[in-house]
Amino acid sequence: MGHTVTDTEHEGIATVTLASPDGVEVAFAPGVGMVGCSLRHRGEEVLGQLGGLTAYRDRQSTFGIPLLHPWANRLADHTYTAAGRTVELDPGSPALHHDGNGLPIHGVDASARDWEVVHRDAVDVRAELTARLDFGADPARLAAFPFPHVLEVAVVLRHHEVSITTTIEAGEEGPVPMSFGWHPYLALPGVDRADWRVTIPAAEHLELDALSVPTGNSVPAEALIDVPLGDRTFDDGYAEEPMGATFAVAGGGRRIQVRFGFVYRHAQVYAPGTADVICFEPMTAASNALISGDGLRLVPAGERQSATFAISVTDD
Repeated sequence: MGHTVTDTEHEGIATVTLASPDGVEVAFAPGVGMVGCSLRHRGEEVLGQLGGLTAYRDRQSTFGIPLLHPWANRLADHTYTAAGRTVELDPGSPALHHDGNGLPIHGVDASARDWEVVHRDAVDVRAELTARLDFGADPARLAAFPFPHVLEVAVVLRHHEVSITTTIEAGEEGPVPMSFGWHPYLALPGVDRADWRVTIPAAEHLELDALSVPTGNSVPAEALIDVPLGDRTFDDGYAEEPMGATFAVAGGGRRIQVRFGFVYRHAQVYAPGTADVICFEPMTAASNALISGDGLRLVPAGERQSATFAISVTDD
């Protein structure tokens, strides 16, 4: 039996599930921000479900594999200047989400309902799902990020590995800042958190201020290789990730790896003490890049730029 693509449901919400003959299944909810809502290995869930898909749809609470667009993590203020435009964010806009300090976080309209599936297919060696969003079709989104563009997310499952390619197709009106990221909440079912083993490649460790915004300073950080998580917590930013950088968490006979494509040169590692999850977050620019400019790219008018990362789940 080869790979398959099927219509499914998660918490009663329509989803699309890709499955491989190697025991890996991944599901996305196109009608809820194209969020990844399930990743199963040998029948066990390895995504942190946390608040669940319904709460993510209704309140954008933490869950699954959400896309953070058009900025990943926090902005230091409600005003930013990028690509020659100065933008004043409306703190009361329903398209925005804020952290505990009132800073805008995780982009605009994360659970957008107007994603459209444009391709799905399955053959012996892979299963595919592609969805698109016209970002500028919603005035509230465009008010917060006035750079018309189309977003495309292509998911491909090949045996044990799920690759996610995100593409910005800039409109003819002008360049589009590129500072998106993804936030996969990973978990090892049946394994005590303290016994999880983590791998974090060597990189520049970003200094953060009291509001968890990068200060612009950094120090070299040595790699951690299969180090027990123990009682450690992380909410750490990294820059200058090596091309093809691979992060991992392992335990209980299972290993989950997150491999960054070359466009993802920044990362956030998040492992709170309040939930049994760990996140290796690929980012196309540093947190606060729309204000600081750190690592910020511009997609020229009428052109496309893509970034890919992959999650693999294997026996350890």
